Amino acid sequence: MDKQKKGIFQRFLDGVEFIGNKLPHPITLFAILAGLVLVLSAALQPLGISVEHPGEEGEMVEIKNLLNAEGLQYIFGSMTDNFIGFAPLGVVLVTMLGIGVAERTGLISALLRSFVLSVPTRFITVGLVFAGIMSSVASDAGYVVLPPLGALIFAAMGRHPLAGLAAAFAGVSAGFSANLVLSGTDVMLGELTIAAASTIDPAYAETMNIAMNWIFIAISVFVLTFIGTWVTERVVVPRLGEYKGKNSDGGNDEELEGIKPIEKKGLIWSGLSLVVGLVLTALLVLPENAPLRGTEGNYMDQIIQSPFMSSLVPIIAILFFIPGLVYGIITKVIRNDKDVAGQMTDTMASMGMFIVLAFTAGQFVAYFNESNMGMVLGVYGAEFLDSINLTGIPLILMFVLITGFINLFIGSASAKWAMMAPIFVPIMMQLGYSPELTQMAYRVADSSTNIITPLMTYFAIIIAFAQKYDKKMGIGTMISVMLPYSLYFLIGWTIMLVVWMLLGIPLGPGSPIIYGG
Repeated sequence: MDKQKKGIFQRFLDGVEFIGNKLPHPITLFAILAGLVLVLSAALQPLGISVEHPGEEGEMVEIKNLLNAEGLQYIFGSMTDNFIGFAPLGVVLVTMLGIGVAERTGLISALLRSFVLSVPTRFITVGLVFAGIMSSVASDAGYVVLPPLGALIFAAMGRHPLAGLAAAFAGVSAGFSANLVLSGTDVMLGELTIAAASTIDPAYAETMNIAMNWIFIAISVFVLTFIGTWVTERVVVPRLGEYKGKNSDGGNDEELEGIKPIEKKGLIWSGLSLVVGLVLTALLVLPENAPLRGTEGNYMDQIIQSPFMSSLVPIIAILFFIPGLVYGIITKVIRNDKDVAGQMTDTMASMGMFIVLAFTAGQFVAYFNESNMGMVLGVYGAEFLDSINLTGIPLILMFVLITGFINLFIGSASAKWAMMAPIFVPIMMQLGYSPELTQMAYRVADSSTNIITPLMTYFAIIIAFAQKYDKKMGIGTMISVMLPYSLYFLIGWTIMLVVWMLLGIPLGPGSPIIYGG
């Protein structure tokens, strides 16, 4: 009887949950994909399929058989190198060494709480959404800190706590790819994009950098903050109605815990250390003949095409590590070098699944490239799309929809892009669109639909937070609350990307819309 009462959308969500739960773990999925590439290479090679190399006129590329004697030698001989050479592995681990210290000393949590609690009451929704978006600099810390804090603040204000939770969750998850500063997401996705672009044009890939989307994502922070605030006040709050969870005296059971004096002191000193770090970084780049400044072209060219841009990963790590270290020392969380080593070790331990994922994903990416299937598929795919005149804005819209749909079933952003980048980046390059644009379109769709898939890693935790205020809260109800955010973010962000394309504005430093070849 209950099944008959379910609407089309609810049945669709049930299907998403069912199919998603049947999919293997991403680690297993990449192992299966790697095996599939090997089998396909052996099956397709005898057919003599070949294409002209996009970057080398007159050079023909054929699919290689990776299951013959030469192929098997490659498989066993390259396995370690495929793992170590997996593009995001080293850069993500280095970045997380710095971010991990800032997170584990409590700096990130204190900073988020301090910001939200200092915002005037009339701007609290804006503050929650903004803080959620900015929390992506600390990887997944925002999921644990901000949604329960948002619910707590709204309850203390006499508003429905689930509206506060939803606003924070929307910022953290749907706005995950937007930020005013570079984060681990830029590092992880950027390296995969550069690796995919190098299969078509190694020379172009060498000019790319992990800040390839920075201008767009920085402006996106303000656009998404506005959208998230509007949806909260105009859609979610009216839909949830008045909160009935009050005590017998008519007051609220919730009390806000402010920032402790020692935490405030730690924030001040860590902020000062960050300023010092930024000044020293600027001195390494901005003055003439600075060691991290380029030597060719005008002033901006010397900044964009410089050792500084290729050194962003360790710079980001250091700019997180130093404030985290200072905060930990002030708050007594760090008492000696053993505490620092322990925090960095714990951070690496938490990256265990990513490291194993890097092993299987590295094999898949390497086999896909070595077999030349990626290049062949890219050329044929581009020719097919060109033959049906699917280019320009319709092409980008189709890619956004495909990515959003896949995201409902596979939650990991890095896992999806590791699978999609070797296919779609070459196709888009063949059609004249830069790898930077393809990556940004992917990020728009991936982030926007995070909050409506029950397979997202932190979805169960968000439901647990929500059940504190509504015992009947389940997957369907939670998704129905978050769906307006997902739709408005996806539509608004996609429109912004289309306008950006039409205006031809660079997506980041030295990152054009059009691929020049």
